[in-house]
Formats: sequence, structure tokens, C-alpha cells
Amino acid sequence: MEPVTASTSVSASASAEHVTTLRRFNRYFTRRIGVLDDHYLGQDRPLGEARLLFEIGTGASLKELRTRLGLDAGYLSRMVRALEGQGLVRVSVHPTDSRLRLAELTETGRAELAEQNRRADGLAEGLLNGLSEEQRGRLTEAVTVAERLLRLAGVGVRAVDARSADARACLAGFAAELDERFPEGYDTADLVPPEDIAVLLVAYEEERAVGCGALCALDADTAEIRHLWVHPDARGLGLGRRLLTALERAAARRGHHVVRLDTHEVLKEAAAMYRTSGYVEIPAYDANAHASYWFEKALVLPG
Repeated sequence: MEPVTASTSVSASASAEHVTTLRRFNRYFTRRIGVLDDHYLGQDRPLGEARLLFEIGTGASLKELRTRLGLDAGYLSRMVRALEGQGLVRVSVHPTDSRLRLAELTETGRAELAEQNRRADGLAEGLLNGLSEEQRGRLTEAVTVAERLLRLAGVGVRAVDARSADARACLAGFAAELDERFPEGYDTADLVPPEDIAVLLVAYEEERAVGCGALCALDADTAEIRHLWVHPDARGLGLGRRLLTALERAAARRGHHVVRLDTHEVLKEAAAMYRTSGYVEIPAYDANAHASYWFEKALVLPG
């Protein structure tokens, strides 16, 4: 049984070589695709405005755009006004929520976006044409991995009140998915009551709740992990394993020496993750009607 040291962070601090390599790639790539040019893709606007046109697409509220792009409200408003002044965007009251303003592309804006997409495709194709088919495959795979890792790096995990809106939304998503996947179904009444949850962790990607996990105390020595769930949009990043590790550390900080969990036979991906994370199968320790396998792992306390 492999112990986990709960007092350490997700990983050691990045080395100078890691930092230098990433910065070097950023400098090369931003120059290569013309990010530094005030006339991005040869059009009469910088990358920021070009990206905003793309994100508005078929219409988006200014609130949604701020969240999606991580922009200051004042800066976003100035860019939207600039695009309005050029006849590319119009802003109106949202049809279903009068508190929101909706940005939409005009006919001229849609035409410019179409041309922007054509030029961007041409730029990407030009880069790829300089490679062999095998090299294109390697590059595509490398970019896919880089995107996945950068998304994971940007996800934050923090403890929240088990009664909070984000906690309730994640647990509702968890229950709805299990109700669909389990042959016997799953009822929200089977969720652990908030008062029985010692720690509720929620994962956030760009301030959107995309996963959760609960920690409960079985006794002074043993804790239990429940309701570990990742939103379908955030799967494949390694977020489930990060939540699992964070819950183990939370258990160790609370003085528990052992952590347990169970899973359903249809959740084969979950069982595989537990086994590769150092958990060993044990006899049933509860009467959970949805459990097919029970697991346990020893923890190393901080210090």
C-alpha cells in the first residue's frame, strides 16, 4: 500500500529550465502567429479585438465575455465600444434578462469574422505544410497534450461550504450522471447530508465549478471520500486524480491515518484510477447499495 505525503503541494516548484523553456516557446509562438502586430492577420485591428469578434460569434452577454476572456470590465467595454463605432458589433438588452447586455455581430462584423477565420486557417495550414505527415501528427499530439496540461494548470481547487450554490450544482451533476449510468438509478436522497461532510472541495476552471469531492469522518483514524466527480467538459485533464490527492491531504491534515472509498461496478474508470493511485481492495465496510468495490489507502501525516 503506497502512502501519500499530504503535507506537500501538487508537485515541487517548477525548475528554472521548465520556466525558461515555456517562456521561450511563448515568445517564439506569439511572434510566429503575428500576435505582436497591431494588424493581426493583415486586418485593421490588434489581436484583442480580433479575438473579441470571434468570442462574440453568434452572440454573448458582456458578463459571459468577461468571464470567458478574463478581462477587466472597463477594458472589455472600451473594446466593445470601439467595435460598435466601426459598425461591427451592436449591443442590446438581453432578451431574457434585462440586467445583462448582449453583444452581437452586425452583418459587417460577420463578414469580417469569416475573413478572419479564412486567414487564420491559411496561417495554420501554411505552418503545417512545412512538415511531413508524420511530423504533423506529432505536432498535433503535442499541442493537444500541451492544451490539456495548461488547462489543468489553470484549475484551482478550494474548500467551500457544502451548502453553497457551487457545491449543490456539482453534487446535482454527480447525482444526475449516476442516475443515468447506474442500472438501479440514483436518487439525490443518497447524497451525503451537508452536515455530515467534513470537507467539500470544488474545482474551478475560469471561475466555473467543474468538479467536486467530499470528505467524511468515519472515526478518528479513518476518513471516507465520497461524491468524487468531474464535469464532462473537464474530463481527460487529470482533474479527478488532483481532487483525489487533495482530499487525501485534507484527511491527513485532520489527523486521519487511513482513507476509504467505494465505487460501482459500472464506473470502471474510477476503479482503475483508485488502483493506480495506491488504493487496495478491501471487504465491504458499509451497506452502500450502489457499491461493488471497496478500497483503502494509508496516509502519512504532515510532519
